[in-house]
Amino acid sequence: MVPAGSAAQTEPEPYFRTTFTTCRQTVQMRRLALLALIPVAFAACNAETVTSITRPPTVSTIAPVGVDMHLPGEPAGTLTFAPLARNHVGTPIEYPQTPPVGGNHNRAWQNCQYYDTSVPNERAVHSLEHGAVWIVYSPDTSAADRQVLRAIADTGDHILVSEYQGLPSPIVATAWGKQLQLQSVNDPRLNEFVKAFQRGPQTPERRATCRGSTSETT
Repeated sequence: MVPAGSAAQTEPEPYFRTTFTTCRQTVQMRRLALLALIPVAFAACNAETVTSITRPPTVSTIAPVGVDMHLPGEPAGTLTFAPLARNHVGTPIEYPQTPPVGGNHNRAWQNCQYYDTSVPNERAVHSLEHGAVWIVYSPDTSAADRQVLRAIADTGDHILVSEYQGLPSPIVATAWGKQLQLQSVNDPRLNEFVKAFQRGPQTPERRATCRGSTSETT
């Protein structure tokens, strides 16, 4: 018989030894599982960081791309651009289109009439917001073709005609969010464009005038 209080009496029974061993193994397995998850967590964080860096800019910062939507009543080849900002600014603006189709602009608009030179983009864009059709022609346009454009400018109070360098085609007609490239002033689509978009449904401020502001060209 083992005396009371001896070391043998404090030795755990087999059941308790098994339970203790199992618990210790479980703790070790959990620690290993946590260690295994750390690289996965770091990889996820890195992936999220890369995604945030390479994520494309929001729509408002992307230059609108012209799309030929083949809308009824629009001349063939008319491109539509959206969305377009409409804030007043007091500094020069670099527009993504040539000529610009809309966007932020100067507080003053360009008086709608015929000009034999270029006009500031920022004021012409404000005219577009008021419903103007802006027709631009290359500097090498003949005197005869300029007279045709002058006559078109005289047909409405929301028609702006000016010279423009670096055009993608000899003649470009523009309204707010709309643009048509033409090879000749005699293309019937030019008058169709004016008819469709002078103070047309695309105009943000249809009741606004295109006169009474400035005719300065600088």
